[in-house]
Amino acid sequence: MFSAGMALAQTAPPAPPHVGRHASTPEDIRAIEKVVADFQAALIAKDVKLLSSMLLHTNILFASPADDGFIKKMRDTTDVHFDGVGAAGYVAFANFIKREPQRTEEKFYNVKITQDRHVAWVNFDYEFLVGDKLSNYGMEAWQMVKRDGEWKILSVVWSMHPAAEAGK
Repeated sequence: MFSAGMALAQTAPPAPPHVGRHASTPEDIRAIEKVVADFQAALIAKDVKLLSSMLLHTNILFASPADDGFIKKMRDTTDVHFDGVGAAGYVAFANFIKREPQRTEEKFYNVKITQDRHVAWVNFDYEFLVGDKLSNYGMEAWQMVKRDGEWKILSVVWSMHPAAEAGK
């Protein structure tokens, strides 16, 4: 099976010249980078109003989807329809940030921005700290959209590893 997949990939035709050519401007990239920096600063400042202003609306997809093992456990014990995506989303995150007495910080690494006209993707590795201690880490992806001249976050999805796995 693997070799068949490899053969298929090797015989795929080359992409036409227009594929992968994005309509992106330095001004838009700078504006997106500012949203990224403002998001990090708002977390440290616990400014959930500023955080919400960066979102298209507060009901965006904002989740770390559960793995199959946890989904099975929840379906077996609690909710037969559980899909692994929490319903509370941004509101639960904002409440956590607001109520957590210690400093909260999310550090971003390997940030990659891809923009094409009025849509963009921001992908990065992250670590989330509470106080000075690592809470979790993983990879995160934002979808963004430009509305009324401003870049807004349309979705936030991330993987999450507990701090205990960091040294392994």
